[in-house]
Amino acid sequence: MRRRPPPASSFPRGGSADDEAAIMSERLSKPTCLIAASAAAAGVSADSFLHSFTLASSAFNLQVATPGGKSIDFTGVNEANMRWIQDFRMKSYANPAKLESTDGARYHALLIPDCPGAMVDLANSGYLARILQHFSSENKPICAVGHGAAALCCATNEDKSWVFQEYSLTGPCVYELIRLPSFASLPIIFEDFAKDSGAIYSASKADAVHVVLDRHLVTGQNENSTVAAVQNLVFLCNGSRK
Repeated sequence: MRRRPPPASSFPRGGSADDEAAIMSERLSKPTCLIAASAAAAGVSADSFLHSFTLASSAFNLQVATPGGKSIDFTGVNEANMRWIQDFRMKSYANPAKLESTDGARYHALLIPDCPGAMVDLANSGYLARILQHFSSENKPICAVGHGAAALCCATNEDKSWVFQEYSLTGPCVYELIRLPSFASLPIIFEDFAKDSGAIYSASKADAVHVVLDRHLVTGQNENSTVAAVQNLVFLCNGSRK
């Protein structure tokens, strides 16, 4: 029997002034994390987003942003995650900010969940590229999971080299991508891009949990690697703030 996911928000409804003050104090003491998600029709993995948001909310104040501030199309919605997704959509913070007007300097961490749509929009986003360039220059923690790793492809240096060249990282392997109905028309194959751009790419078996941590970058191979990857992001951010 599968456990029901926790509610989208852990904040109590109502409560005394002391409770509200405690909540506000907790929020002010937390670092801020930007969740960059795709707004393309290929969408965002419901399970990966659920686990990313739930785990990260315990350690960060979160802000979701998408290209154009468009709403997220979740993929893989099922009985186990449907209630959480419905609750999440009712919250004010479920309305994404515009990635185009997002200032990376305001955030301590960046999280990109498994987004099949990232290969379409985030991989070519100049706005996300600027955020990634800032995070890289400041050695701020970055976490990209599964297809979300394709979003890293947009970040280049002035000499056109990839910001993440010479990094050890992972992302979907060709054996995972080839099962997609759209494989023949995919705009980018992350494994090929990473190797061609000078990164040290590794992968485990298809669907296996595989996470790579190199400096301030955490990458997870696939949706199943979400929990382990986000846990590493939290540890990385906690360590950098001590």
